[in-house]
Amino acid sequence: MSRAQAKRTYSTADLAAQTSGVECRKDAGVIDEIPGAYKDITEVMAQQQDLVEVVAHLKQVVCVKG
Repeated sequence: MSRAQAKRTYSTADLAAQTSGVECRKDAGVIDEIPGAYKDITEVMAQQQDLVEVVAHLKQVVCVKG
């Protein structure tokens, strides 16, 4: 999804919900970075299962932007 599309699609409430448990900005200035604007990593990795071996799953706890 493009940055402009993310800004039209999501609200700051969506951003707060999707980044619950992550220490980060949750204002309109970073709404284009909302997790929902990106492909699901589980699906991406599943499509590459013959190319890669998953050895760990990481959980984001902090994000610093602008």
